[in-house]
Amino acid sequence: MRESENLLIQRLKEPASTQDAFRELMSLYKERLYWHIRNMVKDHEDSHDVLQNTFFKIFKNIDQFKGDSKLYSWMYRIATNEAITFLNKKAKRNQITSEELQNQLIDNLQSDVFFEGDEIQLKLQKAIARLPFKQQQVFNMKYFEDLKYREMSEILETSEGALKASYHIAVKKIQEYLKKN
Repeated sequence: MRESENLLIQRLKEPASTQDAFRELMSLYKERLYWHIRNMVKDHEDSHDVLQNTFFKIFKNIDQFKGDSKLYSWMYRIATNEAITFLNKKAKRNQITSEELQNQLIDNLQSDVFFEGDEIQLKLQKAIARLPFKQQQVFNMKYFEDLKYREMSEILETSEGALKASYHIAVKKIQEYLKKN
C-alpha cells in the first residue's frame, strides 16, 4: 500500500499526470472523508461543501506534502481543519456559541432527509454533541470510522495514550447521558 501511495503522490506532483491522479485520489478517499466531515458538520449539504473545500486545499497544497505521515492522515487533518473552520464561521455568522450550534445541528438532524438514523442514533448524536470537541473527534474517529489509535495519533498529532484516555472518558460520558435520557 505504501508503494502505491508513493506512486500516487508522485503522479499528483507531476504536471502531466496531476489531473488523472487527482481524480483517482478523489475516487479513493471522497467517501471516507465525506463521512468524517459529516460526523462533525452533521448536515449533508454543508458536508459536501466542506468536502469540496478540502479537495481544493489538497489539490492546491499537494506540493507541500512532505511524506512525514500517510497521505490519508494529511488529508484527514485538512478535512478536520476545514470542518472546524466551517463550524466556527457558521456559529459566528449566526451569532451563537459553538455549543449552541452543535445543539442546533443535532435538532436539525431529525428533519434531514439524508439522516437515516432512528431515535437511538439521535440520542447518541445528542450525547456526542455534549462532549468537549476533542472528545467528540476521538469518539467519532474510533466509534464510527473504526480508526486505530496509531492512525488517530498521526492525524491529531497526539499520543496514543492521550487518545485512549479521551475515548474512555467520552464513552463513560455518553453512557451516563444515555442512561439519564
